[in-house]
Amino acid sequence: MNPIERILVANRGEIAVRIIKTAKKMGIQTVAVFSEADRSAPHVDMADAAEYIGKAPVDQSYLSSEKILKAAKIHRADAIHPGYGLLSEDASFAEDCEKYGFIFIGPSPGHLREFGLKHRARKIAADAGVPLAPGSELINDIEAARHEAEAIGYPIMIKGTAGGGGIGMALCKTPDELNENFGRVRRLAESNFGNAGIFLEKFFPQARHLEVQVFGDGNGKALSLGVRDCSAQRRNQKVLEETPPIGVNPKTLEALEESARNLAKSVNYRSAGTVEFLYDEDDGSFFFLEVNTRLQVEHGITELVHGIDLVEWMIQLSIDDFFMFEQAQPTLSGHAVQARIYAENPARNFEPCSGLISSVKFPENVRLDGWVQDGTEVTPFYDPLLTKILVHGKDRKEAIKKLSDALCQSEIHGIETNLDYLNVWVDKHWSKTEPTYTRSLPDFFFLPKTIEVLRPGTQTTVQDYPGRLRYWDVGIPPSGPMDNLSFRLGNLIVGNKQGAAGLEITTLGPKLRFNQSCVIAICGAIGEALLNDQLLEFWKAHEVSAGDLLDLGQVRPHGMRYYLTFSGGLDIPDYLGSQSTFTLGKFGGHCGRALQTGDILKLGKPESGKPFSKLPPTEIPKISDSWTLHTLYGPHAAPDFLTAEYMKTFFEAEWEVHYNSDRTGVRLLGPKPEWTRPDGGEAGLHPSNLHDNPYAVGAVDFTGDMPVILGPDGPSLGGFACPATVITADLWKLGQLRPGDRIRFRLVSHNESIELLSKQEEVLALKTVPEKTVSIRNRTPEDFDSVLKSGFNGEDEWIIRQSGDQNLLIEFGEPVLDLRIRFKVHLFYKLLVENRVQGIVDLTPGIRSLQVHFDPRTCSRLHVMDWIISNINLLGQENETSVPSRIVWLPLSWDDPSTRQAVEKYQKSVRADAPWCPDNIEFIKRINGLDYIEEVRQIAYEASYLVLGLGDVYLGAPVATPLDPRHRLVTTKYNPARTWTPENAVGIGGAYLCIYGMEGPGGYQLMGRTIQMWKRFNLGGTFPGGEPWLLRFFDQIKFYPVSAAELEQIRHDFPLGRYSLRIEESNFDLKEYDQFLLDNQQDISRFKSAQQAAFEEERLRWKDDEDEILDVPSKTDMEESQAIPDGMQGLESQVTGSLWKWTVKPGDEVECGQKLGIIESMKMEIFVESPANGSVHSIVKREGEVVKTGEYLLLLETEKGKDC
Repeated sequence: MNPIERILVANRGEIAVRIIKTAKKMGIQTVAVFSEADRSAPHVDMADAAEYIGKAPVDQSYLSSEKILKAAKIHRADAIHPGYGLLSEDASFAEDCEKYGFIFIGPSPGHLREFGLKHRARKIAADAGVPLAPGSELINDIEAARHEAEAIGYPIMIKGTAGGGGIGMALCKTPDELNENFGRVRRLAESNFGNAGIFLEKFFPQARHLEVQVFGDGNGKALSLGVRDCSAQRRNQKVLEETPPIGVNPKTLEALEESARNLAKSVNYRSAGTVEFLYDEDDGSFFFLEVNTRLQVEHGITELVHGIDLVEWMIQLSIDDFFMFEQAQPTLSGHAVQARIYAENPARNFEPCSGLISSVKFPENVRLDGWVQDGTEVTPFYDPLLTKILVHGKDRKEAIKKLSDALCQSEIHGIETNLDYLNVWVDKHWSKTEPTYTRSLPDFFFLPKTIEVLRPGTQTTVQDYPGRLRYWDVGIPPSGPMDNLSFRLGNLIVGNKQGAAGLEITTLGPKLRFNQSCVIAICGAIGEALLNDQLLEFWKAHEVSAGDLLDLGQVRPHGMRYYLTFSGGLDIPDYLGSQSTFTLGKFGGHCGRALQTGDILKLGKPESGKPFSKLPPTEIPKISDSWTLHTLYGPHAAPDFLTAEYMKTFFEAEWEVHYNSDRTGVRLLGPKPEWTRPDGGEAGLHPSNLHDNPYAVGAVDFTGDMPVILGPDGPSLGGFACPATVITADLWKLGQLRPGDRIRFRLVSHNESIELLSKQEEVLALKTVPEKTVSIRNRTPEDFDSVLKSGFNGEDEWIIRQSGDQNLLIEFGEPVLDLRIRFKVHLFYKLLVENRVQGIVDLTPGIRSLQVHFDPRTCSRLHVMDWIISNINLLGQENETSVPSRIVWLPLSWDDPSTRQAVEKYQKSVRADAPWCPDNIEFIKRINGLDYIEEVRQIAYEASYLVLGLGDVYLGAPVATPLDPRHRLVTTKYNPARTWTPENAVGIGGAYLCIYGMEGPGGYQLMGRTIQMWKRFNLGGTFPGGEPWLLRFFDQIKFYPVSAAELEQIRHDFPLGRYSLRIEESNFDLKEYDQFLLDNQQDISRFKSAQQAAFEEERLRWKDDEDEILDVPSKTDMEESQAIPDGMQGLESQVTGSLWKWTVKPGDEVECGQKLGIIESMKMEIFVESPANGSVHSIVKREGEVVKTGEYLLLLETEKGKDC
C-alpha cells in the first residue's frame, strides 16, 4: 500500500494535538477540522491546513461525518484519524471513509459495530472464555429492569449499550434509585450516542478498574502491552491512571493480558484497542467490562513504560506495515502515571467550568498532552479535559513523586480546574502503598482555598500596589488601587505587605462565599458590610471561616470605592509584572476584567506579618463630599497656554465632579478656560491642543475646555495642555471623588509635596507620626513658574517643566512639528536609557518632549535634573543621522461601521451640535480645503506615516505623521472627548494619525479601522521582536484597503498568527529627508497655504458657533412632579449618567429582568432592567439626556404581584 502523505484529524482538543505531533514527526502533512468555537484552537494552527466544519454544537460539526468527509476531499487527504470519542467508534463513519477512498486509521467497521454495543461485547467475550460480571441482556422497560436487578442483586450499574466516557450510566443501590435513574440514563444514551439500549451489571464496591492495551494485526495476531490501573474515578470518569497496577498478583496480571489477547485474536481485531476489566480486591477475581475500539485517553502511560508511539503504530498498520509484529515485543520498564486536568469545580460537585484561561504554567520535565495556553477560551460545548500530565520513573515511588512535584508546579488561572484537588489527593492519598478503588475519590473530601463570587457588585476588580510600572513609554498605565492609601492600610491591617493583591470595590460591593478561613479588612469609603448577616466594622481585622458569607453593600454617604484585603492576598498571575486589572486593556487581575457571578478567586499564602486589630481613628483617611487637592503648578499653565487671570480663577473656583468619571480620569465642571492663543496650530484647532507629550498620573488635563484629572488607568501620551498636577500624597483622593462632589485645588511647593509624602509614608510604615503637621503656605499662581530650567543645545532651546512631584518634562525647540527635533528627542532617549541611574521609573518620549518619571522617595528632583542636563550636553553634532525604520503595511477598512457607531454614540450622549458631526471624514475634507471626500481617502492610502510616539491612546498605539507634508491632513480634536472609541480605530488629530490600542475615550477624528497593535496573549507567537506591541519608534505605516468584512476576518486571524503582515526593513535618514523637503519646498508651501486658509476659515466658523458645553438635562413634566399615575410603576435610574439607548418603545411587552435600555456612566454601560412583567406605558427620558440617580426613566403598566 502507498505511504500516507496527508492525514485529516477528525477530532479536537488534546488528542488532535497529540496526533498532529506524531504525524509531523513521521513527515506526514495534517489537516485539522474546527468548529466555530474552536477557530482559535491550537490544533488548527499546528496542522498544515484547516477546514471549518460548522457551528459549535458537536452534532453540527465534529459529529457531522458528511462535513468531515467533504473536508478530507477538499484537502485531498489520504487517511482519516478519528482520535477518541466523537466519531472514533462510529462504524458507519468508518465505512463511509473506506467508501470514499480514505483510509480509516483504526479498527474495522465490523469491530466498531460489534464492540460498540456493550451487550454484544459481553457475548463475544463470553464466547472467547473471558470472565463476565453478573448482568443482563438489553432491557426495554422499568419492569424488566426491576426484575433483573433483583436477580443480580444490588448494587447494580445501569449502562447504555452504546455509552462511553462515563456518560450513560448510573449506580443504583436501591430499587428507588433504579426507578429514578432508569429513564435518565436512557435519555442520555439516546442524546449522546443515538442508541437508547441499556442493560444492568453487578456493581462491586471494593472493585478496581484494570485494563489491557491490545494491538491486533487484523489477521489473528494480537499484542498485549501491559495492564493499566484506572480506578481513580469520579462520576464514572477516570482521573488518575498508572501502569503497572500495584497490589495485584503477577499471575492475575498475566491472566488479564492473556484474556485480552484471546479476545482480540478471536475476532481478528485490527489496530489499537483496550479491554477493560473489573477486579474484585476481595477474592482476586476479574470480570470483563467492555472493549474500547479506539485509542484510549490514557494510552500515553503505556507508551512511556514500553518506549513506543501507539499513534505511529496505528498509522503504519493502516497501510499494512506490520513492523510491530515482526520485532521483539516491547518490554515494560519502570512505572508511569498520568493525571487528567479538567475544567471543573471540585467544590461544586465537579460542575464543568468554561471561560478564559488567563495564564497557564507547567513544568518542563514532564510529558504534557494538552491543548491550553495563555488566552485559551474554554467553551461549554465539549469535554472539559484540558491537559494530561504524564511522568515516568524507575519505580512507583519515583513516578508519583515526580507527578506530585509537577502538580505543585502547575498553575491554571482564570477558570476553576481540578488541579489543586489532584495535588492534594496525590500528595496525601495516592502516594501510599494501598490500592485505590473506584469509590475512593467520591469519598474524598476536598476543601479548596478559594472564594466564590455569588454577586460581583458594580465593578469589583483585583488590584495590587504600585501596579504595572516601566511600560509608560508604550502606553501601559500603572493601574493599581485608585485610592492606594486605603488599599495599602488595608493590607497592613491583615498582616500583608502593602502591595498584596486585593479587591477594589466601586459603589456597590460583591457577595462572597469563603471556602477557606482567613483574616480580612475593609477600608476606604464606608458602606454596609455583613458577615453572616452581622454588621462588620471598617478599618479593622476580622476573622472569617470556611462557609462564611460576606455581603458588601452600597457606598454611602460619601466616596466611591472601598477595598477588601485578605491575609496572604489573592493568588493571581502577574501580567507585565503586576496583578492589577486594567479592564480597558482586558489584562491583569482575574481574566482581565471586573468580577462576574460564578468567578472563583484563590487565596494566597499568608505572610509572616501579624494582623493588628484596628487602625487608630487619627490615621483613617477622611472621606467627604468636599475636597482639597494639593497640586503643583504646570507643566502647561500661564502665560504660555492659559491667561494668568484664568489660572487665578482655576485655583479659587469650586469644581464639580462630572458623572462621566472613572479610573481613566475624573472629569470636572467649572469655569471655562481663557487661552492665550487662538488655536494649537498643527497640533489642532483648539487652543488646548499641543504636540503629543507624555502625561503624569494626576495631571489636570484640559481635553478641549473640560478638565480631566488623569487617573491610574489614564493615557501616557496625549495632545492637551495640563496646567496643574495633583501631588503624589493626594492621588488617593481621586479614587474617592464621587459625581457631584466639590473640589478646590491648592498650590504647594515641591518641598511641601515631599514633606506630605514623607508623612504619609511614616503612617504606612506604622511608625509613630509626629504631632506637628506639615506647614503649607497660602500661595497664588504668581508665586510659581512651571519652567524649572532652560538652556540651548546647538540652535535648539530646551526647557525642563515641572510635571507633578515625580515627573520632569523636557521640551526641545519651538512648538511645531519638526522631525529634526523628534530625531533629537530619540537620540536623547537612547542616551538616558544607556546612562540610566537609580530611582528612574520610566522614560517616555513625545513629539518634541520627553518625560522622566522618578521615585521621589529614592532620589531627589535636583539630582535627576542634574542627570538630565548632563545628558543633554552629550547631544552634539557628531550624533547619528539615520535610524532603523521598518515599513509596516496595515489593512484599513475605510469609514468602518464601528467608527460610524462611535460618532453616532457621541452625538446622542455627549454633543449633538459638534462641527465634526455627523461625518468626521467630511469635516477632515472641509477643514483641509479639499474638494472631495475621495481626496481624503486617496491621501490616507498614499501617505507614509512615521511613528513618533507609542501609547498615544494606550497599548502601543502609535501617534504618527506623514513624511510628506502634503499628506498632513490637519484637524482639531473632539471637544469634549468621546467616551467610547472602538479598538484600533484610525483617526487624525492636529497633524497626527493615531491608531487606538483599545476601546476607550478619545478625541481624534475617525476615518476607519485597522488591526490590533497589541497582543494580549502569545497565541500564534509574539510580534517581531518578542514584545506584545507591534510597532516601534520611527516605523513607517502604510495602509492598504480592505472591506469591513475582510477586516473582521483579518482581525480574528492576526492575533493567532494566521495573518502575516508585510514588514520591510528600512532606515530613516534625516539628511536625505531634509533634502526631500528642500526639493519639494515650493509645492509643499502651496499646499500648506491653501490648507491654512481653510483651517482659519473653519476655526472662525467654529469659534462663532462654540458655546459653553453644559451638562444640564432638560426638564420634563414627569421630572417636576415625579408623580406616578395609578396602575403604573416608575423605573428609576440607579446611577447618574447619560441615557445612551432604549431597546423598547411604548406598548412593548416586557419581562422581569429584561434589559430595556443602557445608561452610560463612569465610562461604563449600565443596563436598565425591568423590575416586573408588564408593558411600557411611556418613555420619560429621551436618548442623549443626562439622568440623575432616582429620576424616573419610563413608566410601566405592571401586573400585580409580578415584581421580580
